[in-house]
Amino acid sequence: MSKKAQKGYKGIGMDGPIATWYAKSTQNNIEEYKKDAEKVAACVPEEAAVLELASGPGYLSIELAKLGNYKITGLDISKKFVEIAREKAKEAGVEIDFRQGDAARMPFDDQTFDFIVCRAAFKNFSQPVAALDEMNRVLKDGGKAVIIDLRGDVSPEAVDKHIEEELGLTGFQYLLTKWIFRLMLIKRAYTKEEFRQLVSKSKFQTCKIQEDTIGLEVWLEK
Repeated sequence: MSKKAQKGYKGIGMDGPIATWYAKSTQNNIEEYKKDAEKVAACVPEEAAVLELASGPGYLSIELAKLGNYKITGLDISKKFVEIAREKAKEAGVEIDFRQGDAARMPFDDQTFDFIVCRAAFKNFSQPVAALDEMNRVLKDGGKAVIIDLRGDVSPEAVDKHIEEELGLTGFQYLLTKWIFRLMLIKRAYTKEEFRQLVSKSKFQTCKIQEDTIGLEVWLEK
C-alpha cells in the first residue's frame, strides 16, 4: 500500500501550529459545541459509552462530560489535538479518554460503544466507507451514530453569513475562514445523495439525513 493510501486524512494534516490555531479559533464557538453535546445527551442514558470520532481540541466531549456520567472516549489522528484535548479536559475537571488513531483503523474492540458522534470532520477522511465500517464494528448492537458536517451543496452566501453572524468573525479571521471554507471544506463536503451512496456501500446500508442551511446530520443505527 502506498504512503498516500495509508494517510487517514485529505489535504494538510491538522497538527502542530495548525492544530493550535484551530483550537483557539473554534473555542469562540463554544455555544455550538454545547448544542451538539445536548443533542448527544438526549440520545444516551447515564453511563453510556460514547465515542467522539475526530475529536479535535475536545470541546464537544468536554461539554458532554459536563452534562452527565458518561464513559467518553475521543479519537483523533492528530497528536497535537490529543495533547490539547487532554489539557482542556484537565482544566475543565472532567475525565475523558483521548487517544490518537485513524478513523479507518480504530484501536477499539468490537461492540465497545453505545453512541458515536463525528462533528465537522467526516469530509476530511480519506477512506470514508472504511470509516463507516469501523463505526459499525465498534458500535454495540442497537447502537447509534450521528455525523454532523457541512453540506456539499451549500451556497457561498450561506457560508459567508454563517462565518459573520454565527461565528462572529471579522477582519483577517473572517477572510481566512472564508478562504478555508471556499477552497477546501466545501469541495470536500458531501451532498445528501453522496452521503446516501457512501452509507449504502457500508455495513450500515441505510441512514436518515436531516439538513439545515449550511449543514446536515447523518443518523446511523446498527
